[in-house]
Parts: sequence; C-alpha cells; structure tokens
Amino acid sequence: MQIKAKWQGGRAFEAVGPTGYPMVMDATANYGGEGKAATPTEMLLSSLAGCIGIDVTMILKPHLDKIDSIEITVDAERREELPTAFTAATLLFDIKGDIDAKKVLRAIKLGEEKYCAVSASLKAEVTYRLMLNGEEVAITE
Repeated sequence: MQIKAKWQGGRAFEAVGPTGYPMVMDATANYGGEGKAATPTEMLLSSLAGCIGIDVTMILKPHLDKIDSIEITVDAERREELPTAFTAATLLFDIKGDIDAKKVLRAIKLGEEKYCAVSASLKAEVTYRLMLNGEEVAITE
C-alpha cells in the first residue's frame, strides 16, 4: 500500500491512499499548526477503532440485525519523553442490542489478535473492555 502526503503549508498535510479519499492532518497550535484538522496521532487511534470495528462487524455479520449500536472509545497512554509514542491503549466497546456477550467477546478477541492490521502494527499494549446494554461484561481469558 502506498500513501502520498502533500504539504499544505504550515504544519498541514493532505494524504491520499489507494482509495483516493483525502485525509487532512494538522498540528495543534503548541506544535506550530493551526489545528484545522485531526492530528496524525488522532488519526492513528481512529484507525485502531475503525479497523477493529470493521473486523468485529464482519465477524458478527450474521448477528448485525440484533445490534442497535456500537461505539468504540479508545483511551491511550503516551510516553512523557520524545518520541511521545503510545504505550498502551484500551478500547471500550459499548454495544447495545440483543446479542450474546460471548459472541461479541469472541469477535473482539479475533479482531484484535488475528485480523486488525492496525493493532498488530502498534508497539503499544492493546486491551479491551465490553459494555453490553449498559453493563460491563467480565473478560476471561
């Protein structure tokens, strides 16, 4: 896969990949940017949520009619020193619907361990939690 990023002035870049959709990035003001777009690190964590979310919906395809909503919140920790890389990320899956928790947990685990290219590419430790219909589901290994 190839991505081309073109400088837009200041700290802003516009990247385009094989799909042709532009992705605009900018730095926050404290890094000399204008804050007019998502930062690259925001895009990275968004990519993590999107990647595993797509995997989970693919695995749960036969059961999607029983799911009302899926929201994924990523809480990540970073190093204090440069580079301020992510060291850990916890994904909270907030799912509402009439679906068995075991099926959802299996899909999340498969997505994270086997299919999600983004989580496999990160050096950070990636963990997950599940809220199903407003109640946290215990994750057992």
